[in-house]
Amino acid sequence: MFAGLFLNSCVPAKEFQALQDKNVKCEEERERFSIENEALGISVKEYESKYKVLKAEYDQLVADSLSRSVEMNRLKDDNERLSSRYAELQDLQKNIMTGSQKETRRVLSQLQETQAELQVKEDALKELERQLNVRRKSLEEMQAYLNQVKGDLDERNARILEMEQILARKDSAVMALRRTVADALFGFEGKGLSVQLKNGKVYVSLDEQLMFKSGSHTVDANGVRALKQLVPVLEQSPDINIMVEGHTDELPFPQRGELLDNWDLSVKRATSIVRILLDGSKIDPARVTASGRSQYHPVDIQKTAEARQKNRRTEIILTPKLDELFEILESN
Repeated sequence: MFAGLFLNSCVPAKEFQALQDKNVKCEEERERFSIENEALGISVKEYESKYKVLKAEYDQLVADSLSRSVEMNRLKDDNERLSSRYAELQDLQKNIMTGSQKETRRVLSQLQETQAELQVKEDALKELERQLNVRRKSLEEMQAYLNQVKGDLDERNARILEMEQILARKDSAVMALRRTVADALFGFEGKGLSVQLKNGKVYVSLDEQLMFKSGSHTVDANGVRALKQLVPVLEQSPDINIMVEGHTDELPFPQRGELLDNWDLSVKRATSIVRILLDGSKIDPARVTASGRSQYHPVDIQKTAEARQKNRRTEIILTPKLDELFEILESN
């Protein structure tokens, strides 16, 4: 790929656009994951709140069932008492059959009232048993639903925990990479080179004065030495993608030889650095992207000599691969 770039003296517009799209997609995927992670956190809180409400209703149903069971036992006792009383009255009826007609009517009236009361109690008992059966079925359905909600909640919590663990590992790896890069380039920090951690990525910023002469895309000896000290770190980090971005100021670049403008210069500087990183190294070229952003991504928008000097830079952006997170998101 880079041999082709060298022969053409610039990155083809189509390939450069593809690389830009890939970079934007990576940023969008990371943002989408952050939004989904936050949404999952909100969803978990909603499930937990819903679970508490359903649990309170379940506890109330259990309490109601216990109360109705007590009432049913009381009605059973009343039923037994009335049945005993009815038997006594029947015995009394037999004993007084030879007695007065008035007493007989009175006893018969009591028997009828007792039978009616007994029937009411039996009907109430049957209704209570029916209600208890309905309550029992409702409790069983509620318990099944609670189990399902709890299962969903546990599954979501497991997913969030898994993603948080992956993110923690990635963040830890990026922090360790930042320290390793800083240690490897210690002698150059403050001399036209800086190492920063931003948005989960490690940025190695190389000032023009360290890397190139004005208007040139040939890397100076000090710049080559700094890049070669970075190569072992990149070789030992195969899960890190490497983006090299060239930047210029906004002053028009006069067409000179093979260089047409600031776009050309920024791309040429990026590809020059890429070639030095890959020359004789074990870095997989598939991990590396070279791009030029001309003057359109300044770090200082002021129109001063100091601001323009800051903007004339090359950045090596080291990004951890998020394949594990993408696999989890795609599987769900």
